[in-house]
Order: sequence, then C-alpha cells, then structure tokens
Amino acid sequence: MSSSFSYPDFSNVVVLDNGGGLIKAGLGGERNPSTVLPNCLLRPISSKKWITPPPTTTLPNSDPLDLTSAAVRRPLDRGYLINPDLQREIWAHLFTTLLRVTPSHSSLLLTEPLFTLPSIQRATDELVFEDFNFKSLYVADSPSLAHLYEASRSGPTGRLVSKAQCSLVVDCGFSFTHAAPVFQNFTLNYAVKRIDLGGKALTNYLKELVSYRAVNVMDETFLIDDVKENLCFVSLDVPRDLHIARKTGRDNLYRCTYVLPDGVTHTKGFVKDPEQAKRYLSVPHGDAPSQLEANKKEMDEVTGRSENRKREVDFSKNEFDLTNERFLVPEMLFRPADLGMNQAGLAECIVRAVNACHPHLHPVLYESIILTGGSTLFPRFAERLERELRPLVADDYQVNITTQEDPILGVWRGGSLLASSPDFEAMCVTKAEYEELGSARCRRRFFH
Repeated sequence: MSSSFSYPDFSNVVVLDNGGGLIKAGLGGERNPSTVLPNCLLRPISSKKWITPPPTTTLPNSDPLDLTSAAVRRPLDRGYLINPDLQREIWAHLFTTLLRVTPSHSSLLLTEPLFTLPSIQRATDELVFEDFNFKSLYVADSPSLAHLYEASRSGPTGRLVSKAQCSLVVDCGFSFTHAAPVFQNFTLNYAVKRIDLGGKALTNYLKELVSYRAVNVMDETFLIDDVKENLCFVSLDVPRDLHIARKTGRDNLYRCTYVLPDGVTHTKGFVKDPEQAKRYLSVPHGDAPSQLEANKKEMDEVTGRSENRKREVDFSKNEFDLTNERFLVPEMLFRPADLGMNQAGLAECIVRAVNACHPHLHPVLYESIILTGGSTLFPRFAERLERELRPLVADDYQVNITTQEDPILGVWRGGSLLASSPDFEAMCVTKAEYEELGSARCRRRFFH
C-alpha cells in the first residue's frame, strides 16, 4: 500500500468512473469498485415515480426489479453531461446511500470523456465543488487510466507498456469508441480518433432488427441489453456466417431462442437453451467447408436435443428466435458504412490514430494495443480486429492486441491506483483554488 495511506487526509479519495451506461465508484487503493450501477433514473410501468436503479452487484437472492418497458432518463447523452440536475440526484444517492462518504472530507477522482466542452466542464465543476462540496478534484480521461493500470501489471503486455511508457488504448464504451495513443500517462489528444458508435447504438440496432423481424421491443432497453451481452458475437467470416444463418433446422448453428419475461414467474428474460446458443463456437475459424461438415456431424447429438426441445415449444410463451442478428450487430463497429454512416471502421480508425503520431512511436503503439470498455467483451472481438488490422500495418511491425482483464472495471482500477499514489493530492485542484481562480484556470492543471 502506498505511503500516502498513513495520512488520513489522503485515504479518503472517491474514485468515480462516470460512464454513460454504468457508474463505477469506490475508494482509492481498493482493487474493485464498491458499487457499479446504471447511470440513469428509471420509471417501471408499475410505478409513478422515477427511481434510482439497484447496483448491478445486487445479491442474487434479492427480488429483481421488473424493468419491462421501464422508461429511462440519462444525464449523459453521446458521452457528455446534458442534465446536471439529474446527475446530481444520482450522485447524491450514490454518495449517501451506497458509498456512505462525506464529500466535504473527501477528494474526488472523476473520469470525463475526451474533448469535453468548457461549458460542460464548468457544469461538472459546479456539481463537484458547489453542490457536493468536495475538498479537491482531479479529472482524468479513460485511456490514460486504462494505460496506467496495464503498465502496473505483470505479464508481457504490462512489461512492454511499462518499459515503453506508450500504448494505444481502444475504448469501446457506451456512447462512442475512441482509439487513443497514450504516452507517459498522457493521452495525445491531437492523435485521438473517434467512431460515433458504442454499446447504446448497438442495442438500438438490435432493437430495430428484432422489432422488424419478430416482436416489438423498442421500449425494452434493459431486456435487449441482456440479449446483446449474452447472445451476440463477432463474426470472423461474414459471408460464410450469413450463408450458415440462412439454413434451416439443425444445419443452422446460429439459431437460438430468447424467452421474454412474463411478469409473473420471471421478471427477466433468459436464453431458452444455453447449449444451443453456444453452437456457433463449433464453426471453424478457417474457411474450409469440409471442416465445417465434420464439425456439424460432431454436433448432431447436441443439435438433436435442441431440435427435440424446439418441437416442445410452448407457444403461449412470449419468445423470439435470433440468427444472423447475433453477429450483424457487433459488425457495426467494423463496418459502420454498411449502415450508411460516413465513418471508418475500427481497424482503419486505429491506423489513422497511429499515423497521427510521430513515426518513432508507430511500432510501439501497434505492439501495445489495449482493449477496454464493455463492447470489447463480444467473443472473438480481438481476433477479428487483428485480422482486419494486420493487412493495414507494415509487415515489419508486430501487432499485439490485449483485452483488459476486466474491460468494464479497467479504467476504474487505473483511477484507484492513481488515487493511492503519494503525489495524488498535489495533482488535485482544491475547493479554495476553484473559488479563487474559477473553472477554466483550474482545468489547465489537467492538461486536457
């Protein structure tokens, strides 16, 4: 533990990774956040008032909240704070009920998106210093904290990042995706490239596909989030997978069934047959059809069981099938143009970010690509990215892609490390400095 922890003043640092989708919050020096909760207010159809959602770490035995057709209000839109009053309400619940901290005796380490406008920074500072009276504030961006955490870890990537003090952080978050070069713990803002696609856009696209093909789920944000997280995967060969997804019966290795909540016996949706949902893993990574046939024969036993279950489907249950939606949704990140978006795919975005840096940094950046953010959790994400990136990179450069140990918590863990360092307090802006100099002057300290 850092020497700063011998002083009571330094030990009380609240680390807050304030994402558009999830808030990760806890005390500096801890390995994991104390609480993770959705950054929104909800109004279930059974309620007339807006409520703060329970933490995602709620005990399994507790009664789950019925979120069917729940209305959602978010303080952040496209990553940026648009409703400070709503954020104040969510933070007040977080600090008093969940973390049980006294802001006036605590410092705050807060994450903020890259390229935040000064007016939004001012609104954030007012929340921190005027509404909650934190004694000091440090603002960091996600890529630098993800880099800091990786550099502190053992293992080949950690050693490389630590030695070179340089990495390329690909942050696929809720609101957008950034490819951000980081050098000596500072994000090189001039080289950062962004795709306006994140987890929220992927969920909305899946909503549209399911609503058009099966059942209207346009109001079911949390339900479709669950479908996306449990059933979607990244395709390594889209034409081949589209061909397989067109097949009928047991030949279609991608078909699976999701059961909607009925509000009586279960308030959450679930995958009907988890074995059936995992059959896509039997599709070989190469293109050899003979290998595919052999694999198909091996899977006959499992598919036979699944088909039998399918014949026993209770049609009074509300459920729908997914086939090619499972890989077409994550495909958006690699091919935004297919949806009519005038933006580069993720591999090209990375190349552009690297090319905006000094040539001496190019080989090191390609060798230390770090994936963070919830959207990198799709199976085969890193493998597909490497396949797309390799032809775009010079042959004499190595491409090494590392997915963080926990892509959702990686940024928070980097913040926790920074908050427990001995010189953290010196890096912060105090409430007295804010009152004397104002937001704009204080912000210069963070090099943003």
